[in-house]
Amino acid sequence: MLKDEVARALKVVQEGGTILYPTDTIWGIGCDATNTEAVEKIYRLKQRNEAKTMIILLDTENKLESYISDVNPLAYELIEYAEHPLTLVMPGAKNVSPALIGSDGSLGIRVSKHPFCQQLIQRLRKPLVSTSANISGKPSPQYFAQIAPKIIDGVDYVVDIDQHDMEIKTPSTIMRLAPNGSFEFIRR
Repeated sequence: MLKDEVARALKVVQEGGTILYPTDTIWGIGCDATNTEAVEKIYRLKQRNEAKTMIILLDTENKLESYISDVNPLAYELIEYAEHPLTLVMPGAKNVSPALIGSDGSLGIRVSKHPFCQQLIQRLRKPLVSTSANISGKPSPQYFAQIAPKIIDGVDYVVDIDQHDMEIKTPSTIMRLAPNGSFEFIRR
């Protein structure tokens, strides 16, 4: 089942499509993080201002240096010891769609522990965009049944995993990490 869903989602993402998928936090809308056209489809679907960037998911922290020019060593410790999924916003973004890079050159990255996300990212060999499955300004859905039909109909593929899970999920903690090691919480 998982392997089949990963294969189906992979095909859609490789062809420039968008997917609705479960993560280790809330359901996300995603695409290939290097494909600007696909990223822009998500902005349109969410009716989101492009100045509000979206994050990328990686399957392992070993890939941080592929997408951030100068990773502070503290980033690895924060990821390793975080008790809740943690998104780190760091300067020096590279190798992703310019539509994902903040005006200050930063990029938000989370290492996902969800088996579906990990397998898809490994097979894609690129990061996956992740943004909450809601219209911008509306509440984030805590489980699949709360996702608006407009979002479900607006993506190219809906992953058929965890749809009946009613466990309340919450978004990740977001922390901005500067090259000098100073950090601030954006969302706890």
